[in-house]
Amino acid sequence: MPRQITLADGRTVEVDCLSCALTSGLITPTGGVIYESNHFHIHQDVAYPIRGLVILASKRHFHCMDELSDEEQIEYISLIHKVRSEQRTRLGIDMVYYFYNEDTTHHFHLWMVPRYEWMGQFGKSVESLRPVLLHARNQLNDEENMKKVIEGINELREGLRDFVSRTE
Repeated sequence: MPRQITLADGRTVEVDCLSCALTSGLITPTGGVIYESNHFHIHQDVAYPIRGLVILASKRHFHCMDELSDEEQIEYISLIHKVRSEQRTRLGIDMVYYFYNEDTTHHFHLWMVPRYEWMGQFGKSVESLRPVLLHARNQLNDEENMKKVIEGINELREGLRDFVSRTE
């Protein structure tokens, strides 16, 4: 059943599955695709304007980790490692929370949520994620912050492009 979703850049979309819409190209994520392979799609989270908040989504529609094929498993862990490395080296992100759940309306994806100093006011546990994300959506949706988000997307895209060149 389609649902209406408001993206961080103000666009409102109506989709059955946001992940399917993003990975198929029906919706262009803020700043464009960071990296895409046969199995995965990496993009900035479209709902929360936090520099370096990356979604690693499967292109295939499924919900559970144990549904990854052997080939997907290998690529998945390699991409997590590479994105995290680029978050640290290119964006200066020291800590990341990884979040994946199976009871989502979207299909299989991993959130790689950077931890910035301003987030400390919300705590340092998984419970802090929702207030952090809502704060970002409601308070950081301005031109200055979006410019930083886009710069981060471009940095990560460049780092992953270098990675692909070395692995081909």
